[in-house]
Amino acid sequence: MLDSLGIAASAGGFGVVFGLAARAAGYSPLEASAMSVIVFAGAAQFAAVGFVSAGMPWPAIVLLTALLNARHLLYSAALRPWLSGVSTVKRALMAHLLTDESFALTIAHFRRLGRADVRGYWLAAIGSTFIPWNAATIIGILGASAIPEPSRLGLDVVFPAAMAGLTIGLISGRRELVAAGAAVVVAIATALLVDTRIAVLAGGLIGPLAGLALPGPLPANIQPDNPAPMGRGTAHPDLGSSAGSSGAGEASR
Repeated sequence: MLDSLGIAASAGGFGVVFGLAARAAGYSPLEASAMSVIVFAGAAQFAAVGFVSAGMPWPAIVLLTALLNARHLLYSAALRPWLSGVSTVKRALMAHLLTDESFALTIAHFRRLGRADVRGYWLAAIGSTFIPWNAATIIGILGASAIPEPSRLGLDVVFPAAMAGLTIGLISGRRELVAAGAAVVVAIATALLVDTRIAVLAGGLIGPLAGLALPGPLPANIQPDNPAPMGRGTAHPDLGSSAGSSGAGEASR
């Protein structure tokens, strides 16, 4: 739960800003709120509002926002082995709630337990981003223009700091360290030299390849052989039997 508090504050702050931006672009409170619930895409929503205001045709808006969110292909691929026992309908709903924040919280939590915990995923996805983002959108669209920018409150650094902390917790060897370092370097270089919208995708693709390129044996598989979707099952043997008795109360801790 503590892991998600800073992320929730950051999501709330930028949700307010999105509400303000949507209002300035001529969106009604209902339209802005519906976009945050149905689209639920953070940066892509900001981009879409600007594209719509500029009169860009909808095929171009769909293409550009899809590229902006292409990194979710990597996130879903990483979660797929853990959720193989979950129904297709439920996985589709989980995909709708997948964000940078919920992925980081979830993958760290799954690895701590050594098994899938769907209830933990719901807590991470809904508690850290979905509720704060949507509630803040309403506040922004209805609130006064005097609402300060998140950067003035220091909230702009909360999300990257929280993500960095979660990433450090996932580093268990030199391969992970090299992968994380290479991903950071590639992402920063891409953002500075090319485009910030593809920086995360580039880092996410090249970082793991750099880690795998290191000589030596591959690390032991950390993914469960028999995922227990509802948080009840046998822990992965590499992580010890004590993980199997962990409750879903650790979902966002």
